[in-house]
Amino acid sequence: MAAPTPTTLAPALRFAPELLLKAQGTGLGMKAAIFDVDGVLTDGRLFIGEQGELFKGFCTLDGHGLKLLAQGGIVPIVITGRDSPAVRRRVADLGLPHAVYGAGDKLAAAEPLLASLGFAWPDVAAIGDDWPDLPLLARAGFACAPANAHAEVKAIAHHVTAAAGGDGAAREFCDLLLMAAGRYAGLLHGHLRTLDSA
Repeated sequence: MAAPTPTTLAPALRFAPELLLKAQGTGLGMKAAIFDVDGVLTDGRLFIGEQGELFKGFCTLDGHGLKLLAQGGIVPIVITGRDSPAVRRRVADLGLPHAVYGAGDKLAAAEPLLASLGFAWPDVAAIGDDWPDLPLLARAGFACAPANAHAEVKAIAHHVTAAAGGDGAAREFCDLLLMAAGRYAGLLHGHLRTLDSA
């Protein structure tokens, strides 16, 4: 039997069909996805010294997921209640043009940004872990929470990830959105071809 080629290799990742339908939204996939930072892109711990916040830990799986999301035509948006050089650096390193820092009211920050991009809430997914994220999650077409999110956030989420915040939750969210939009396999095969030709 011949070994599978990149074009015949089926993705190993699977999600339940009913979850994929929810994550698909009203069209053929979500148009944008909003990410919280602390507790989603990080594990939620803050390392603060005399001079202020010193550093944050980010997961490379999550970072690659955000890049894949953009490649797959779903616009990643970062809206965070805190502002720090570490977060700005990570967002810049990932090449994400849409971010709001120090948002005391995340809904007030999100709505004009979504309007400027031409997106309506039914076509927007969101992932958050705590009460400041609830207004976004309650309006999003698809709401997601990391495994270690607060109980009230999990209660309204369409999906709770197996992974914790800062440890692959954002990647699971990205993979799910890409699979629901029918773009996951194409991105995977593109990576396999790149690796094969290296």
